[in-house]
Amino acid sequence: MISSQFPGHAARTAMHVNPATRTRVSTSGRLFMAVMLIVIYEGAIRKWVADSSTLPLILLRDGLAAYAVLRAFWLGHFRRERLATQVAVMWSFCVIGWGLLQLMLGESTFPIYLIGLRFWLLYLWFAIAAVAGMNERDYIVSLRVLLYSLVLMAPLAVIQQQSPLDSPFNKTLDDDPSNVFTVVAGVARATATFSFTAGFTTFLALCAPFALGVLEARKRKPSHQLMALVIFGSLIICVLVSGARSAFVFIGGLLCIYLAGNLIFSPVKRKGWAIFAAVLTICVVLALGFVFQDALMDTQERFKVASEHEDFMGRVLTILLGEGGTVDRVTWLGAGIGIGSNLAQYVRSGSTAYFVFGETEAGRTLIEAGLLGGVFVLLKLGVAVTGLLASLRRARQTRAIYPVVVWITLVLAMQTWQTTGQLSANGLFALMFALGMLSLRYPVVRLFN
Repeated sequence: MISSQFPGHAARTAMHVNPATRTRVSTSGRLFMAVMLIVIYEGAIRKWVADSSTLPLILLRDGLAAYAVLRAFWLGHFRRERLATQVAVMWSFCVIGWGLLQLMLGESTFPIYLIGLRFWLLYLWFAIAAVAGMNERDYIVSLRVLLYSLVLMAPLAVIQQQSPLDSPFNKTLDDDPSNVFTVVAGVARATATFSFTAGFTTFLALCAPFALGVLEARKRKPSHQLMALVIFGSLIICVLVSGARSAFVFIGGLLCIYLAGNLIFSPVKRKGWAIFAAVLTICVVLALGFVFQDALMDTQERFKVASEHEDFMGRVLTILLGEGGTVDRVTWLGAGIGIGSNLAQYVRSGSTAYFVFGETEAGRTLIEAGLLGGVFVLLKLGVAVTGLLASLRRARQTRAIYPVVVWITLVLAMQTWQTTGQLSANGLFALMFALGMLSLRYPVVRLFN
């Protein structure tokens, strides 16, 4: 009736339909999800299909990332993210120039220099290109792909934790059961589809804020509520069977922040629902802890053994600031950007078993780039503070804690993930950075719309 009286009403109404349901997935979104799927599943292909696929998978992933960047430049997408683009351009000039200086002074070689540009710049530009080119529909579908991968990961992680060390499920790249990492004697640490335990732990940290965000997403049907519980339960199951102390500490802390923040930011009339949701969430965690109590006891034993050999606060400081001997190994010029990565180590020695130039991100950055590494640490700190403050503003506007938990994860990722050292962590950080920036643009999770 209204439409017949006002012919323009239907058109105006169509213009106000939620973009997440009105638009189709763009090419930028498809490229982002293609890189995401390769990052998540390349380890599985290398372990269970063909260990010779390492280089082709790296080239495919890097080729897609480079194409996404070039396409964004060609179509002018970067104009939509002017500040991020300007910072990235200035930082790129610094890294390229510093790497050339290292080359001229004999501190690096050209192959290592190219690897350094890949680790320090390529996926930074890919993340910004994704943010500049993606719409809300792309963002929502990307979250679905990520979280459905988490759901698929849970049964695999359980099987790995329950299987003997020489089981095909716990296969390593060198196919040597003695190299399988263990929680306690005879119990394997789950790697899921990744080739190393650190990759799986980083993946769980990436998924955590979005799995928590699903809990506060609007659910129109009972099936949506069930799916939210499945996603959250999959996250908790993966943490319980992972045997990773960092996963327990980080995701446990993030869950506490989420529950407290949800209660604080929720409107007064919804405080009761927030309390009920917190109680239900805790009950789910306790129930899963009871079901997987053997895995929980193994991890508890690992915490106990580790506490006898290292100081917990000392370990935290090492992760944040670098190893104790880092300062003695740092020179003003650095040893060469990229030289501390597992890819560079593979090119130089054919092995990725050890991180010769430091195990922590902070230490490796300083050793690789010297003074520029210090600038990099300060730059990440500035981005972290700026983004965290922006997420707090968005949380107050939307009365939801979701953007804050995303940016807390991103802040810790900037400081602790081995972004410049590991292939998987490098790709996962690009995904986290892009999704973190998009969470400021789309602070309300419309996963079930």
